[in-house]
Amino acid sequence: MRQTIYCVLCVLATLLLVTLAARYAIDIWLLAFFESLQTHFSLFGIALALLALLFRRHWYAVLLVVFGVGLAVHSVLMLREYAASPATTDAGKSFTLLSFNIENSNFENGTRIADFILGSNADVVEIFEAEPIKVELQRISDTYPYRIGCSDMATDCDSLLLSKRPFQAQDMRSLGSLWRNRFILATIDMDGQPVNFVSAHLSKPYFDEFHADELSILGPTLKNIQGPLILAGDFNASVIAPDMRDFLGNTGLSHAFPEPATWPVMAGAYGIAIDHVFARAPLQLISVKQIPDAIGSNHFGLMTEFSVSK
Repeated sequence: MRQTIYCVLCVLATLLLVTLAARYAIDIWLLAFFESLQTHFSLFGIALALLALLFRRHWYAVLLVVFGVGLAVHSVLMLREYAASPATTDAGKSFTLLSFNIENSNFENGTRIADFILGSNADVVEIFEAEPIKVELQRISDTYPYRIGCSDMATDCDSLLLSKRPFQAQDMRSLGSLWRNRFILATIDMDGQPVNFVSAHLSKPYFDEFHADELSILGPTLKNIQGPLILAGDFNASVIAPDMRDFLGNTGLSHAFPEPATWPVMAGAYGIAIDHVFARAPLQLISVKQIPDAIGSNHFGLMTEFSVSK
């Protein structure tokens, strides 16, 4: 019986760790779910191998432990690779950005979410799957009179950008063919310094090649934008996913480290970051914090404090 349990545990650990390691040999969207969860699955594979050692001491289980540790360590190194440098002392005045995927079926909490937005005191708000607060927009406009998205004439209400300050320039468009109007660009004067606020909501990476295709459109678009830039969005993938790593490397964007976990809500602080805030110098990220109350959503929101170097 002990031998059978040992074999079963080793087989499960082997299948899991080999699946994780496949990213180093091939790039295929079917592995996307495992790639974003490499740290978590590596630790689970290590636990299976250690459990197997309790039933039988054998070199193969030890090898699995070493292999799993290697995958886990490399995942952490990848999480740090594009981390932003600490904000400098000449950062100047700070501003706040609220970004939050409120879940498009979360209608019972629409009023609570609107109250939270109004009480957040954020300078700019970016909402994804915004349909639940569409009926609250008139009330929200008293505090945030400038808006892109969820217009009365539009049939969709997914991406929404709210501002206390007027827009110097604005744009809204689609990223690829799967979803409409999930990219927003707004240039806003932040006390004398124009800042480009970008909102993006991407497809799930295990929906064929759509996720990578959307990033291939988003990347060149951002490179053509001049000046300080802050990008917030629901990317449905961790920064260690291969297409996300290519995107960050090509655009020169950076993120806070460690990033707050945003999904799944039930995992709390032990989930993964699939909602991100990225920045490009001279804009500096001071802090990116998880909003502890998901208010009925399946994502946690993020409150970001940032500044622009003098």
